[in-house]
Amino acid sequence: METLKKYTNSVQETHALGKRIGECVKENMVIVFDGDLGAGKTTLTQGIGQGLGIHSKITSPTFTILKIYEGRMKLYHIDAYRLEGITQDLGFEELLDDDGLTVVEWAEYVPHLIPKDYLKIQVRFLEDDQREFLFIANGEMYEKLLEDLQ
Repeated sequence: METLKKYTNSVQETHALGKRIGECVKENMVIVFDGDLGAGKTTLTQGIGQGLGIHSKITSPTFTILKIYEGRMKLYHIDAYRLEGITQDLGFEELLDDDGLTVVEWAEYVPHLIPKDYLKIQVRFLEDDQREFLFIANGEMYEKLLEDLQ
């Protein structure tokens, strides 16, 4: 399991980091976020969308749970915050087999949904607009992604 740590000092730098991720990801990848409310998960996802060539405004899917965006590949943005304790099948497993990128915020509430191989990004608020991003690769494809992000 390889790790990589990055820091940003502004919303613009967080978007730029996300854009780089979006430029490097491949189809069928899964990224899960770990971080407190307001840590920067959606802001990073907005940058990922830029890297995927998505022109739509990316917002948190807290109330809709899932938003789908079109770019060079689909971006499935899931916010599982409101799914804690829900055991019914919501059909998200099919998204993981599609040719898009799946980003899951609050993945700890849907552990059954997360595949064996994935990229975990721990987002930590430091102060002002400073953020720390710890990337944890689970699987060879994601270790290669971290190499590309160096």
